[in-house]
Amino acid sequence: MYFVYLLECADKSIYTGIATDVERRFKEHQKGTAAAYTRSRKAVRVLYTEKAIDRSTALKREAAIKKLTRTQKLELAAS
Repeated sequence: MYFVYLLECADKSIYTGIATDVERRFKEHQKGTAAAYTRSRKAVRVLYTEKAIDRSTALKREAAIKKLTRTQKLELAAS
């Protein structure tokens, strides 16, 4: 099982990623051992998670979410 997730960073930007364990991945982002993007912007909290049946589906959904505007991502997180 994979998850697509949105993180809010300290600079209020939104990071989109995939993981099999969102909690573990979030901790890696906080420690600075995950993506370079969150290493420099400091992950603050998980905004949203969504289940995906496999890695391929998660990657496709991640790509679709990355194309959304900030407002659309926040609306997704609020839903």
